[in-house]
Amino acid sequence: MLSRLLLMRHAKSSWSDGNQSDHERPLNERGRRAATSVGATLSARDIAPDTIWSSDSKRTRETAMRLIRAIPGAQTVNYTPEFYHAGVETVLRACGKQIEPDGALMLLGHNPGWSELHAYFTGQYINYPTGACTVLSRKPDGQSDWLDPAAWTFTDLILPRDLET
Repeated sequence: MLSRLLLMRHAKSSWSDGNQSDHERPLNERGRRAATSVGATLSARDIAPDTIWSSDSKRTRETAMRLIRAIPGAQTVNYTPEFYHAGVETVLRACGKQIEPDGALMLLGHNPGWSELHAYFTGQYINYPTGACTVLSRKPDGQSDWLDPAAWTFTDLILPRDLET
Protein backbone atom coordinates (compact mmCIF):
# COMPACT_ATOMS: atom_id res chain seq x y z
CA MET A 1 0.00 0.00 0.00
CA LEU A 2 1.17 3.51 -0.75
CA SER A 3 2.17 5.57 2.26
CA ARG A 4 3.17 8.71 0.38
CA LEU A 5 2.23 10.27 -2.96
CA LEU A 6 4.40 12.93 -4.56
CA LEU A 7 3.34 15.03 -7.54
CA MET A 8 6.13 16.80 -9.40
CA ARG A 9 6.23 18.98 -12.48
CA HIS A 10 9.40 18.57 -14.56
CA ALA A 11 12.20 21.04 -13.87
CA LYS A 12 12.85 24.08 -16.07
CA SER A 13 13.39 23.18 -19.72
CA SER A 14 15.46 24.75 -22.45
CA TRP A 15 14.02 26.66 -25.39
CA SER A 16 17.44 27.29 -26.98
CA ASP A 17 16.96 24.97 -29.98
CA GLY A 18 13.93 26.07 -31.98
CA ASN A 19 14.23 22.99 -34.20
CA GLN A 20 13.51 20.53 -31.36
CA SER A 21 10.01 19.19 -30.89
CA ASP A 22 8.37 20.00 -27.57
CA HIS A 23 8.69 16.33 -26.58
CA GLU A 24 12.48 16.43 -27.09
CA ARG A 25 13.26 19.65 -25.19
CA PRO A 26 15.93 19.00 -22.50
CA LEU A 27 16.38 20.68 -19.14
CA ASN A 28 18.29 23.93 -19.00
CA GLU A 29 21.05 24.55 -16.44
CA ARG A 30 18.63 25.98 -13.87
CA GLY A 31 16.39 22.93 -14.34
CA ARG A 32 19.27 20.52 -13.86
CA ARG A 33 20.24 22.24 -10.60
CA ALA A 34 16.62 22.33 -9.41
CA ALA A 35 15.98 18.62 -10.09
CA THR A 36 19.11 17.65 -8.17
CA SER A 37 18.21 20.01 -5.32
CA VAL A 38 14.64 18.67 -5.03
CA GLY A 39 15.98 15.09 -5.01
CA ALA A 40 18.47 15.94 -2.26
CA THR A 41 15.73 17.68 -0.25
CA LEU A 42 13.37 14.71 -0.56
CA SER A 43 16.18 12.41 0.59
CA ALA A 44 17.20 14.66 3.50
CA ARG A 45 13.58 14.87 4.69
CA ASP A 46 13.19 11.09 4.34
CA ILE A 47 10.27 11.47 1.92
CA ALA A 48 11.94 10.34 -1.31
CA PRO A 49 9.94 8.17 -3.72
CA ASP A 50 10.61 4.46 -4.13
CA THR A 51 8.99 4.51 -7.56
CA ILE A 52 8.55 7.25 -10.16
CA TRP A 53 5.90 7.12 -12.88
CA SER A 54 6.97 9.73 -15.41
CA SER A 55 6.01 11.21 -18.73
CA ASP A 56 8.36 10.01 -21.44
CA SER A 57 9.41 13.49 -22.63
CA LYS A 58 13.11 14.30 -22.55
CA ARG A 59 12.75 16.93 -19.79
CA THR A 60 10.81 14.58 -17.50
CA ARG A 61 13.26 11.72 -18.15
CA GLU A 62 16.15 14.07 -17.26
CA THR A 63 14.32 15.30 -14.16
CA ALA A 64 13.74 11.70 -13.01
CA MET A 65 17.39 10.74 -13.56
CA ARG A 66 18.65 13.76 -11.60
CA LEU A 67 16.23 12.99 -8.78
CA ILE A 68 17.32 9.39 -8.41
CA ARG A 69 21.02 10.29 -8.56
CA ALA A 70 20.43 12.54 -5.54
CA ILE A 71 18.54 9.84 -3.61
CA PRO A 72 20.53 6.95 -2.08
CA GLY A 73 19.19 3.45 -2.66
CA ALA A 74 17.29 1.92 -5.52
CA GLN A 75 14.37 3.64 -7.16
CA THR A 76 12.33 2.41 -10.10
CA VAL A 77 11.31 4.72 -12.95
CA ASN A 78 8.49 3.73 -15.29
CA TYR A 79 7.86 5.95 -18.30
CA THR A 80 4.20 6.50 -19.06
CA PRO A 81 3.58 8.09 -22.49
CA GLU A 82 0.00 8.93 -21.44
CA PHE A 83 1.41 11.48 -18.94
CA TYR A 84 2.80 13.70 -21.72
CA HIS A 85 0.70 16.89 -21.48
CA ALA A 86 -2.12 14.92 -19.88
CA GLY A 87 -5.02 16.38 -17.96
CA VAL A 88 -6.02 15.07 -14.55
CA GLU A 89 -8.59 12.61 -15.96
CA THR A 90 -6.01 11.01 -18.27
CA VAL A 91 -3.45 10.74 -15.45
CA LEU A 92 -5.97 9.16 -13.08
CA ARG A 93 -7.12 6.73 -15.79
CA ALA A 94 -3.49 5.71 -16.55
CA CYS A 95 -2.79 5.25 -12.82
CA GLY A 96 -5.99 3.28 -12.35
CA LYS A 97 -4.73 0.68 -14.82
CA GLN A 98 -1.76 -0.03 -12.55
CA ILE A 99 -1.55 -1.98 -9.31
CA GLU A 100 -1.12 0.32 -6.33
CA PRO A 101 2.58 0.21 -5.47
CA ASP A 102 4.01 -0.03 -1.97
CA GLY A 103 5.95 2.75 -0.27
CA ALA A 104 6.20 6.19 -1.86
CA LEU A 105 5.20 6.97 -5.45
CA MET A 106 6.00 10.08 -7.49
CA LEU A 107 3.94 11.10 -10.50
CA LEU A 108 6.14 13.28 -12.74
CA GLY A 109 4.70 15.30 -15.59
CA HIS A 110 3.65 18.61 -17.12
CA ASN A 111 1.31 21.54 -16.68
CA PRO A 112 -1.54 22.19 -16.83
CA GLY A 113 -2.22 18.61 -15.74
CA TRP A 114 -0.01 18.73 -12.65
CA SER A 115 -1.61 21.97 -11.42
CA GLU A 116 -4.92 20.15 -11.84
CA LEU A 117 -3.59 17.08 -9.96
CA HIS A 118 -2.41 19.27 -7.10
CA ALA A 119 -5.87 20.86 -6.95
CA TYR A 120 -7.59 17.46 -7.19
CA PHE A 121 -5.68 16.01 -4.24
CA THR A 122 -5.44 19.15 -2.06
CA GLY A 123 -8.51 21.20 -2.97
CA GLN A 124 -6.19 24.18 -3.61
CA TYR A 125 -5.38 25.50 -7.08
CA ILE A 126 -1.98 27.19 -7.32
CA ASN A 127 0.30 28.40 -10.07
CA TYR A 128 2.40 25.21 -10.15
CA PRO A 129 5.91 26.21 -11.27
CA THR A 130 8.50 23.98 -12.91
CA GLY A 131 10.18 21.70 -10.39
CA ALA A 132 7.35 22.02 -7.85
CA CYS A 133 6.75 18.90 -5.76
CA THR A 134 3.59 18.26 -3.73
CA VAL A 135 3.94 15.80 -0.85
CA LEU A 136 0.86 13.88 0.29
CA SER A 137 0.71 11.40 3.18
CA ARG A 138 -1.77 8.54 3.41
CA LYS A 139 -4.42 9.06 6.07
CA PRO A 140 -4.15 6.60 8.96
CA ASP A 141 -7.35 4.68 8.13
CA GLY A 142 -5.84 3.71 4.77
CA GLN A 143 -9.23 2.43 3.58
CA SER A 144 -9.82 4.74 0.64
CA ASP A 145 -8.83 3.98 -2.94
CA TRP A 146 -5.36 5.49 -3.47
CA LEU A 147 -6.69 7.69 -6.28
CA ASP A 148 -9.36 9.17 -4.02
CA PRO A 149 -8.36 12.59 -2.61
CA ALA A 150 -9.98 11.54 0.69
CA ALA A 151 -7.12 9.06 1.17
CA TRP A 152 -4.50 11.82 1.45
CA THR A 153 -3.35 14.67 3.65
CA PHE A 154 -1.33 17.50 2.13
CA THR A 155 2.01 17.72 3.97
CA ASP A 156 4.33 19.93 1.94
CA LEU A 157 4.94 21.85 -1.24
CA ILE A 158 8.60 21.96 -2.24
CA LEU A 159 9.55 24.74 -4.63
CA PRO A 160 13.01 24.91 -6.21
CA ARG A 161 13.23 28.68 -5.65
CA ASP A 162 12.93 28.07 -1.89
CA LEU A 163 15.94 25.71 -2.03
CA GLU A 164 18.32 28.12 -3.73
CA THR A 165 21.14 29.39 -1.55
